[in-house]
Amino acid sequence: MIDYIKGEVAELTPASVSLEAYGIGYFINISLNTYTCLSGQKNAKLYIHEAIREDAYQLFGFFEKHERELFTLLISVSGIGASTARMILSSMNPQELTSVIASGNADMLKMVKGIGMKTAQRVIIDLKDKIKTTGTDQVAMYASSSPVSEEAIAALVMLGFSQQASQKVVVKILKDKSDSSVEQVIKLALKML
Repeated sequence: MIDYIKGEVAELTPASVSLEAYGIGYFINISLNTYTCLSGQKNAKLYIHEAIREDAYQLFGFFEKHERELFTLLISVSGIGASTARMILSSMNPQELTSVIASGNADMLKMVKGIGMKTAQRVIIDLKDKIKTTGTDQVAMYASSSPVSEEAIAALVMLGFSQQASQKVVVKILKDKSDSSVEQVIKLALKML
């Protein structure tokens, strides 16, 4: 199984990207969120979901692991295929989708093209327990999956702080200042721990 592909962005459209790695071009389907993150980049690392069927072999790429996790959860729901899951993730960012599912807001999901009320309710019923329900947990789930938080937490743990305490502080910092760099997060965390 392919976990991620790292390479040069050969071609980029709002629905797909061609990544060249070691002389091989990979055609990868992407969401609009990933497209926005890739815009203007020469190189990229995308987390991959492979959809292998009898008649097709498709790659779906995501800029963040959290978005790939949500995609995997969405396609586990009966009636939601890879294309519909990608449409949902193109309509809202991962944090918004997590919030919509956790709060049970079927009307927001219904606004996505191709999603009716029954499907929206099924998504919420099937995934509500799989996604943390409190606001802090949602932020923690999202923030702990971002590259900045992963690096900051790893650095703090290497400095001798506990994983749980480090994660709590990093999540709090990123909740207040989401655009902080790894260095800024570590400096602020050291003052708080």
